[in-house]
Amino acid sequence: VQLVESGGGSVQAGGSLRLSCAASGYATSSGCMGWFRQVSGKEREGVAAIYTGGGSTVYADSVKGRFTIFQDVAKNTLFLQMDSLKPEDTAMYYCAADLAPWAGYSDYAVRTAGTGFAYWGQGTQVTVS
Repeated sequence: VQLVESGGGSVQAGGSLRLSCAASGYATSSGCMGWFRQVSGKEREGVAAIYTGGGSTVYADSVKGRFTIFQDVAKNTLFLQMDSLKPEDTAMYYCAADLAPWAGYSDYAVRTAGTGFAYWGQGTQVTVS
């Protein structure tokens, strides 16, 4: 499984970015994919997750109403649309994927910042000034 993120960059506060995560070797209808972020020297934080089977989503409180996670199943690509960006959104953003062993796993993934997730991308930097 390979996950490759793209779309990061520098943007002014209030602006938007769309992150993409192209997945190869991962195509499950009962999995969980998510976005996580980390600032150097701080713990990783869960941002958003999606159940690949039905499309249900979960968001961290800090991004609710501003970020949208969605998937293009045909292209095996995960997206994170980020609007109304704030300086505190500055971080390295990682895409990750795993199976979803129980109902509600997406919520667990966000709350635990992806602990135990099997597959991770290399990350893409987002800087908001």
